[in-house]
Amino acid sequence: MSQSLKFAAWSKTARNGPALGIVAGALGLGIVPLAVAQNAPPVGNAAQLASGRAAYEQNCAVCHGKELTDGQFAPALKGAAFLTKWNGASAERLDHYIRTSMPPANAGALEPDAYASILALILQSNGVDIGSEPLKAGSPQLAQLTLPKPKPDQVADLGVGGVTTRHPVPAWPSRPERFTNYTPVTEQMLDDPAPENWPAWRRSHRGQGFSPLKQIDTNNVKNLSVIWSQPLPAGENMNEPLVRDGVLYIYGYGDEIFAFDAANGRQLWRYQRSLPKGTRAGSKKTMALYGDKIYAATSDLHLIALDARTGRPVWDKLITDKQGFRNPGGPLAAKGVIMQGLTTQAAGGGMIAGFDAETGKKLWIFNTVAAPGTPGGDTWNGLKAEERSGGSVWTSGSYDAQSGLALWGTAQTYDTGPLRDRKPGQNNDGLYTDSTLAIEPRTGKLVWHFQHMKNDQFDLDWVFDRVIGTLDVNDQKRRVVMTAGKEGLFDAVDATNGKYVKTVDMGLQNFITKIDPVTGEKFVDPALIPDRSKVRFVCPHGGGGRNWSPTAFNQATSLLFVNARDVCMDVVPAEGRGFLSTGVNIDYAPPPNSDGRYGLLQALDMQAGKIRWTQRQRAPYTMGVLATAGGLIFTGSVDRQFIAYDQTSGKTLWRQVMTGVPNASAISYSVDGKQYIAMVTGHGNPLSFGLGKLTPEIELPSVNNSAVYVFALPD
Repeated sequence: MSQSLKFAAWSKTARNGPALGIVAGALGLGIVPLAVAQNAPPVGNAAQLASGRAAYEQNCAVCHGKELTDGQFAPALKGAAFLTKWNGASAERLDHYIRTSMPPANAGALEPDAYASILALILQSNGVDIGSEPLKAGSPQLAQLTLPKPKPDQVADLGVGGVTTRHPVPAWPSRPERFTNYTPVTEQMLDDPAPENWPAWRRSHRGQGFSPLKQIDTNNVKNLSVIWSQPLPAGENMNEPLVRDGVLYIYGYGDEIFAFDAANGRQLWRYQRSLPKGTRAGSKKTMALYGDKIYAATSDLHLIALDARTGRPVWDKLITDKQGFRNPGGPLAAKGVIMQGLTTQAAGGGMIAGFDAETGKKLWIFNTVAAPGTPGGDTWNGLKAEERSGGSVWTSGSYDAQSGLALWGTAQTYDTGPLRDRKPGQNNDGLYTDSTLAIEPRTGKLVWHFQHMKNDQFDLDWVFDRVIGTLDVNDQKRRVVMTAGKEGLFDAVDATNGKYVKTVDMGLQNFITKIDPVTGEKFVDPALIPDRSKVRFVCPHGGGGRNWSPTAFNQATSLLFVNARDVCMDVVPAEGRGFLSTGVNIDYAPPPNSDGRYGLLQALDMQAGKIRWTQRQRAPYTMGVLATAGGLIFTGSVDRQFIAYDQTSGKTLWRQVMTGVPNASAISYSVDGKQYIAMVTGHGNPLSFGLGKLTPEIELPSVNNSAVYVFALPD
């Protein structure tokens, strides 16, 4: 299928919203005419035309009329009015519009063959010679076929849904053109964004999740209300929006990308991908703005570049043709390279790939499971390359502008059995699982790595956000990378060379008995290492602890804000292989002396190495943390609550019940001097399914509502 057929129409009409008419987006309006076409006898493939008639009557006739000219709710699809509007446009362009706009309330819902047959019917009805072979999406023929001009003696009566030209239309203030003064996004803008923008995942290359805006503060946050909202395609959505100069970009379920006016929610453009049949659509944590483009990973394992002003596709590249991969994270843009991590349980392990930002050329692939004969390749207990797995990358990376290094996290392996007990003469650390990887963006070269947890036998990944900040170490300012695994142990390592600095403990885990103060190596209680012999009680649970939700860091106070699920696990012998190949499954269990409040929010003083405060609630948290210069943090939970807390004390200051489960991280931005808080609903990340029988009264909505909500103070 050609790119032009895969993606949404990008005409000015599409950018400025639906065409005028009784039915929004009615097919008879809203396209820019192209070259003049030739009239031709109305012939076509009889079987396709019959199929097109049936599909049209089922899906289109209720608005446009059975005869294509007699609709009660939408303009005619043949005749002078239609041809005047589409004068000279190609069949390819019309096909774009139909597939991405119709039916108005469920665009893209029909089968590809149904769209092709409806297109054939419309073309044939307007005198276009479509030939005797069936029309097919992606066929070069579509670009050659053009709609004719109306005959000179025909009166272009616009019909139902048209706008008269016989009477003056009252003037009305024009809407802001958000892209008029667009300038390319630079690396400096991503490292230190303008206060009003949120142009990268966690706002900047540093991954801090902190906004310098303070119009909304601890005193007035109680007055927050919804200013605008927009529905998104129904389904899971864990996407953190991006905002640049008054435009909010967001990724919707089913691989759709939207650009909205960030002040009022007006849709500026929409991109829709046609996924191959059988592809499981999945949400993505983030996209990337860079230069004049926005980059996104797709569910069919492609990386795409769109014009950030129009949504027009620029390039589209396959990341890998290997089976069994997913890409729930999102791209990182730096040094002219777009990097994307992939997750898998297949043999060979995960990967990170780098692509040229301008051309899409694949520059390199870094395999996160070291192969025999490569650095780190002797850490797999003697396993052959095809017997190694793990190292998934399902969170985007950060970028340290001072060292020029991209910082990525990796997960553990589920095939724990072969690594559990070290063989004589072997090393079973399992590189590069549970590690921070520092990679040169242009070459893919690994400059340094730090393995936070060797030989993880518990499914307690370290694949989460990497926060870049500055701490005082031995009376000197030191640039560090801070991150934690599910254990809730926050390691800080030197951003330049990966040398260990310190660990701050959330107090969730019970299986690590010692941390080497020089190297940061963690020592596990041998009695708690799983096997088939007995049940072991381990904290936290593999699905609990510090998990998918990113943190926020206030550099001014050195406070890092994190939420977690304070829940443990019984590691039980399994029949067969088990969840982990040591032959065990894991069950949720309350921690010792629990009062049933499993949702935990903490402020960690990364300078002092202390917990400053802890807030607990019954409902587990499901979204990341946003911190602002107004002294606030925002997060949300599985009971559909969106909540604001005081950074200093953890006191709850405001809350709002949403229609869906918060499932991403909130952001803050401003337009024309007004501060906004934006968040997304749409359950689907692993945290949003709750804790089952531990909290039986908390039920997921039966309808998965996905939407973007934007809050602000009253004017």
